[in-house]
Amino acid sequence: MEDGHAGPWAAIPAGAVVTGEPAAADRWRLAVDTALCIGSGACAGVSAHFLMTQDGHAEPREDVIVADDTARDAAECCPVEAITVSDTRTGELIAPV
Repeated sequence: MEDGHAGPWAAIPAGAVVTGEPAAADRWRLAVDTALCIGSGACAGVSAHFLMTQDGHAEPREDVIVADDTARDAAECCPVEAITVSDTRTGELIAPV
């Protein structure tokens, strides 16, 4: 076998859980302020990370995600800025800006 032939997975120890995500992947926290949400649905149309509830408000499908520009886009397109996206490590606000 040639050196490096096994690819990047060769460095993973036996028995480790492989998720397909980089170990140092940035994670973002998604939140919707339902008191502000007017139920426009723009966020759900822009990003699969959001859905509309039966009461007409948006909510994140998951509270924490691997960084994804569509989540940032959803926060930016919300007409009342009810969606926030923040970095889980630093707490820094990613969107809206």
